[in-house]
Amino acid sequence: MKLLQIGFGNTVIVDRVVAVVTPNSSPMKRLREEAKKSGRLIDATCGRKTRSIIITHSNHVILSAIQADTIAQRLAAIYEDK
Repeated sequence: MKLLQIGFGNTVIVDRVVAVVTPNSSPMKRLREEAKKSGRLIDATCGRKTRSIIITHSNHVILSAIQADTIAQRLAAIYEDK
């Protein structure tokens, strides 16, 4: 089981990540609101600005203060090690 660092000591299981997206578009804002209403939103920003949204296999939505590009690079590095 490999873990992905998403900032401030928070991690996600790599095999559960479906997508890493930027939070700026309207569809992503709607996704965030729908997840919040249904109890599937996890805020891992520690009070900072949301810079990426991670969507998991279980349809949970995780907010991170780390740039989506940075998280994608970390994911790529983990997959290269496999």
